[in-house]
Amino acid sequence: MTDSMTGTATPLAQLERYTRFWNTGPDGDRDRLAATVFTDEVEYRALVGLLRGAAALADFRDQFVSHAGPATVRRREEPEVHHGRARLRWEILTGDGTSFATGTDVIEFAEDGRISAIAAFLDRAPEGFDPTAHD
Repeated sequence: MTDSMTGTATPLAQLERYTRFWNTGPDGDRDRLAATVFTDEVEYRALVGLLRGAAALADFRDQFVSHAGPATVRRREEPEVHHGRARLRWEILTGDGTSFATGTDVIEFAEDGRISAIAAFLDRAPEGFDPTAHD
């Protein structure tokens, strides 16, 4: 979906791509997908720290999968979008379909429609997660 006036992807289309990015491994089409989803200097802020650039996000995803095993990110409900921002509620499912964690991402869009910033919040942390370990 693109805006017919500007040719940029709609926020909902970008959020669909954003979810697909988290579910795409290094063997997939992730780099091309990342270039359409994120600005070059995208910032991702979460309890685990501040990441900059799509390569850092991809590395974060790959490290997670290498430690936790196969995982899928899915939307818990329809995202809310307004004034250049979105709220996306998500859930991570492990390879056997068990819920690992839930959270909410607050996403900011750049003028060209790509994602420029993400603030990730845990709604339900994984079992044994220590949020103070990353301060």
